[in-house]
This record gives sequence, structure tokens and C-alpha cells, in this order.
Amino acid sequence: MSEQELISKDILGYLDQHQKKELLRFVSVGSVDDGKSTLIGRLLHDTHGIYEDQLSAVKRASGRAGMEIDFSLFTDGLKAEREQGITIDVAYRYFSTAKRKFIIADTPGHVQYTRNMATGASTANVAIILIDARLGVLPQSRRHAYIASLLGIPHIAVCVNKMDLVDYSQDPYEAIKKEFGDFCQKLGFKGIKFIPISAKLGDNVVHPSPSTPFYDGGTLLQHLETVPIASDVNLTDFRFPVQYVMRPDLNYRGFSGTVASGIVKQGDTLMVLPSRKTSQVVAIDTFEGEIPSAHGGQAVTIKLAHEIDISRGDMLVLPNNLPKVDHRFDAMMVWLSERPLDRQKSYLLKHTTQLVRAEVEDVAFTVDLETLKQSEAARLELNDIGRVTISCRRPLYFDPYKDNRVTGAFILVDSLSNNTVAAGMILPDAPQKEEAEGVGPTSFRPRSQVSPDERSERLGQKGATVWLTGLPASGKTAIAFALERRLFDQKRLAYVIDPDDGLSAGVRPDGSSPAQTPELARRCTDAGIIPIFAYASPLIADRLAIRDAVGPERFVEVYVKTSIDTRKKRDQRGAYGPGHPAPSEEAPKAPDLVVSLDGSEPEEAAQAIISVLVKRGLLPSNYAL
Repeated sequence: MSEQELISKDILGYLDQHQKKELLRFVSVGSVDDGKSTLIGRLLHDTHGIYEDQLSAVKRASGRAGMEIDFSLFTDGLKAEREQGITIDVAYRYFSTAKRKFIIADTPGHVQYTRNMATGASTANVAIILIDARLGVLPQSRRHAYIASLLGIPHIAVCVNKMDLVDYSQDPYEAIKKEFGDFCQKLGFKGIKFIPISAKLGDNVVHPSPSTPFYDGGTLLQHLETVPIASDVNLTDFRFPVQYVMRPDLNYRGFSGTVASGIVKQGDTLMVLPSRKTSQVVAIDTFEGEIPSAHGGQAVTIKLAHEIDISRGDMLVLPNNLPKVDHRFDAMMVWLSERPLDRQKSYLLKHTTQLVRAEVEDVAFTVDLETLKQSEAARLELNDIGRVTISCRRPLYFDPYKDNRVTGAFILVDSLSNNTVAAGMILPDAPQKEEAEGVGPTSFRPRSQVSPDERSERLGQKGATVWLTGLPASGKTAIAFALERRLFDQKRLAYVIDPDDGLSAGVRPDGSSPAQTPELARRCTDAGIIPIFAYASPLIADRLAIRDAVGPERFVEVYVKTSIDTRKKRDQRGAYGPGHPAPSEEAPKAPDLVVSLDGSEPEEAAQAIISVLVKRGLLPSNYAL
């Protein structure tokens, strides 16, 4: 009995049959105007997955455009998409056949929307990569294949589209198959299928085409209905992130969530992470009642024999099959935000049901999506893909992404805007300094949740260290306070740090700065203020240490080079008195500014320093001098 007959005679039987069908998720990717939306529209149309009112609306729109039917309109729903003739956002569509249910993600092809493509592909079992038969393999084709492999999509179907525009010639098809096949072999896909099609005319999409006698490998739909996906499911590693503690009454306490992977049965002994306490499964409940076992993808409530302290974010696992547990891990990460990665900033990391504070410790490299080569980088920007090291405030329980797409994936969220800024895939060679038995607190040093860039934006100024160096009595302190006054009058935050204020305890006999001074300068600068240090600091090594601590772009070295005669007149401590050794210094070789109090006032020197700050971009260009 066909589905249409079953619907008319036994709707409940049809719904039961439909519910038990296997679900396949696939994504369509390719360069701009390769025909992705047209292909999906053709699939929906020829499998009768279009509602009558939607079909009528598309026919009317196509008629106004002078064509019989524009299949791309079934998925390009945004006004901007229809005006430009390109896909911008990810469009999800659903259809079914007698063998399977399908969820389609139609993704943008333009490089500008790489992040959208990565989002749409993140849950797919199969990636359909379209290549224009006229144009051949383009950089964007390789880019999308790489991203598909990075996201762990096991199967790809390469559709060589627009065969009708090359007169169904076998040569361009074979050339693309050879070139792109060699490239994809390096990416580790389980299966690669090449199909010559015409999405517009329907050749080899749902129905076989007589126009391609050189090809006998079946249609795209046949491939989607038969591609093996059951083996892609991880049934070995049981992982159950606890989402909710179910307590409807005093007699029932269960732990609800979705099985990430593996199988659990009644009677199994489970371990709770991080407490490492164990208990037996006495019941596995669902909305429809109790079941003897559950597997990956099922939403269940697990009831244990013992009263164990378990809360959201904990994970139930088998004692003999533990995930990796660590504060740190390496990952490939796709940056999704228009604001670049700020390594000084703390982000919220969402992993399974956990939400923890985390920082990006290091960016090892980024991947050039044109050449797929690795390049050194200090940060990630919009659409960048790079390898990073993540450090979390408390340990995570995870698996490599290639082994488990649920426990191996995470997102980063900006805690101030609440926007998702990155998506990541944990790598298998992550450092493992703590196994499960070491899940307790560590010596991890908390970090501020506010980055220097955020402080600068809020305060309207950039943090900067002004370092005044020079021989005793040269006028460093007088210039420092004059500078502080001028900055304060202009509503800027500045503060003088002077050897006489008690912060220089620990000055060495040679006059070198205290050991804590570089850290003091860095913290003040990170806070967004302008610390003004009036230290003699006769040693070059000391000043370089300060420069390295705050960063050269935020360090302004001012050499106060006042003559000996003026210094003696200003000397109030006897530094130049009889019997006192003459002060010495390692003069700066390339200071940012040289000033003197020979015949001038401290205010003039302060103005010159402000000019340098403006020129360096540390103060606004319209700053009133």
C-alpha cells in the first residue's frame, strides 16, 4: 500500500509508520549561483513536499519573472535573497519519502556568510556540494569541503550541476570528479559520491536522466535514501549530560536529559561526574512510559537506586568508559562575531548542559580558506577558522569531536551582549593533565570578566603607561603631577605613581625598580587609566621589563634630560652634595619623547607628552591641548 493510500485509509497507521522512519539531515553547499536553492526546490517539488498555497505563490512569482517556475524561491525566503538572487541565511526545509525523513539546510555560498554555512552544517549527516559544470572546481568548493570535514560530516555527495549548459558532456564531469575527488580524499570522508545533475530540469535529482548515458550510479534522492548513517552513531561511549532534576513528588527523583551517545539499560551501574559516585539504573522513563534501554538522541529520565547529589551540568557515564576531564583543551574554532577575539576577555563557554567561564589562552594558527594553508595569527576575526587553546574555570567532561559530536562541541558566548561569538570542535590531542580521578578544584587563577578593550570603550580612553625617567632632580615628579592635572581637567583618568608614595618599597641599591612594578603598570593600564610613573629607573633592563609588561603600543617612555646646573638648583635631597657619588644612568636609546626643565615649566613638558599620546592614538584626535 502506497503512502497516499495509507493516508486516506489509515491515518494513524501512516503516522506510526512515519514516526519510525530514519531521519537524515543534510546540507547543501557550494559557490554563489551554483544552484543550491534550485536543487533543494527541485527535491521538494518532485517529492511532493510543497504545500499547494506555497506552490501557487512561487508559480505567480516565477510568472512575473518570465519563467515557468523558479525552484530557488522555495528556500530563498528573505526579501534581500530574492532581490539579489543569492542565499544569505540558512533555510531549513523538511520532506519525506517512503524510506526516510529528511531535514535540509540550504546554506549561503558567498565567503561573507561562511559562519552561516558552518552553522547549517553542524548537525548534518551528509553534505551536498554543488559544482558548476561550466566553471569547474572553485576555491569556495574546496573551502566548503574542508569545513564539512572539520564539522565531522561523514558523507558528501558532489553534484556536478548545470550539465544541460555543457550539453551533457562527460568530459567536464570527469575532470571535476578527478580534481575534486583527489582533494577530498585527503579530508577523511567515509563516503564520496559524484552525480551529474541539472537542478533546473531535474536530471538525476529524483528521476534518472536519459541525457547522461555515461552515468549509472543512481539519482541524488536514491543516494540520500540509501547512504548508511546508522554506523555513524556512537553506540559505545555512553554520555548523559543532566539537564534537569525531575522531582514531581516526594516519591520520585529522576534525572532528565538527552542521551548524547552510547546505550544505557536498566540495571547498569553509572558514575556521576564530577563526584565519581556510582549507582544502579532502576528505571528509564519517557513521556510514553518506562523503557528497558535508551540510546543516543533519546530524551529520557533516568532513575537511580541511591540518593546522590546530582544537578544540571553533571554527567552520567559508565565507570569503565570515562570521558576526558580537564580545564584545558585544544580545539578548532570558527569565529562568528564581527568583533574580533579578545584574548584578555573572559567568555561564557556552553558545553552540553554546562556553562562555565573560559578564556582563549592561545591562537596557534588560522586556516587560509582560499589555499587551506595554516598561518600564524594573534587573534580570530569574522569567519576565521583557527586552532586555539581554551582554559576553563572548572573542568569539563568531553570527548574529541571526531568521536562524539555532542560532547566534543562547544560555543562561546559574550557575557555582556549575550551573543554567540564562536563555535568549536575539541581536538583529540588535547592536553590531559587531569583524569577523572582528579576532578577537584585546582589552582586556576580567576581572571577579570571585563577586557581592556571594554574598559576603554566605557571610559572613552585607552589605558597607557607614561614612564618618566631621568637623573635625580631632573623634574620627573613635577612633570608627572602637571600631566595628571591636565588630563584630569580634560575628564581623563590618570594617576601619578612616585617613589615617595610608598609603592617603591624594595628599591635596590643600584636604583633599579621594585620587582612588582611591571605587574603594577600592567594592571593599571589594563584598568583603562593612565598611570604616570616618576621613577629614576637608571637601568635599561627595568624599562624594557615595563615595556614588555604593558605592551609597546601602550608604553610611552619620556626622557627628562635636564642639565646638571638645573638639577643642582632643584636638588633638595643632597644627591649632588659634597661627598655624594655622582648619579649615573643608562640613558634611553630611543625614547618616545625627550623633555627638559632648562628654561621651561613642567606644564610645557606635560603638553608635549599629551601631544605624543594623541599622535599614538591613546587619546582622541580632537583632544584639547
